[in-house]
Amino acid sequence: MSAAYRQFLDLTIQHLEGLKARGARFVSVSSDTLAAAVAPLPRAAAKPAPPHRPIVAAVPVEAPIAPAGAACSDIPSTRGTSLGREARESAMAELRGRAMGCGKCPHLAASRKNVVFGVGDMHSPLLFVGEAPGLEEDQQGEPFVGKAGQLLTRIIETMGFTRNTVYIANILKCRPDTPGRSSGNRKPTVEEMATCLPYLLEQIDLIQPRVIVALGATAVEGLFGLKEPISRLRGQWREFRLVPVMPTFHPAYLLRNEARNEKRKVWEDMLQVMERLGCPISEKQRGYFQIR
Repeated sequence: MSAAYRQFLDLTIQHLEGLKARGARFVSVSSDTLAAAVAPLPRAAAKPAPPHRPIVAAVPVEAPIAPAGAACSDIPSTRGTSLGREARESAMAELRGRAMGCGKCPHLAASRKNVVFGVGDMHSPLLFVGEAPGLEEDQQGEPFVGKAGQLLTRIIETMGFTRNTVYIANILKCRPDTPGRSSGNRKPTVEEMATCLPYLLEQIDLIQPRVIVALGATAVEGLFGLKEPISRLRGQWREFRLVPVMPTFHPAYLLRNEARNEKRKVWEDMLQVMERLGCPISEKQRGYFQIR
């Protein structure tokens, strides 16, 4: 089975799961499509990819989305969907309602103060994905509002966007419970991430971003199933549901390690994102945090 066919099959399964989650019970398929789907495949030595996971591979950097010199605000918002703007907004509101009442993880539902669904412009070309809400996020019901969130906001603004012109979400929409502890956070479990992932998949399908930034190793693990140090993954384009993904350090890491060279690594990743989107980049921006 070819890599392209495996990717097509995986995306088809994910799409059908999304339809099922939205209440669909039947899907119309033409006889020609059905015949093509069951046609024998050429033999191949390659092993099939794990089910329900996208093909994890580096992707080439394509031409910028926007013309050279265009402002970030001029970048076409999304890759386009079969739904109109109002229909997408209505579907997102319905999805938010389902997420707000979710009780699939009883231990999380019992301990949370708020479901942290996501914030920003759902028509934005840029989506940031973090790991899970912390204490302040749980209290306010909004992602990235603590110290790490304040740093992320500065990064976003330095790129030429604002929090209102990007979309920010998490792999997990409830704060991981910490029984017996009065402070601190914990990493979401694999089971928790897998249970909550369908909400994020529907968000991605509705937003149709042109680029996703995965903040930290947990976000990458939640999307791709990869358990590797973020230091090995950052700065290398990947692809998820046909969207280019740039993994980078979580802002909380930069708060723990304020070395200039670590800040530069994150900024180099953001420069790649800006170049991919076609954002104008000044010489001053290119020179941030350079070691001289």
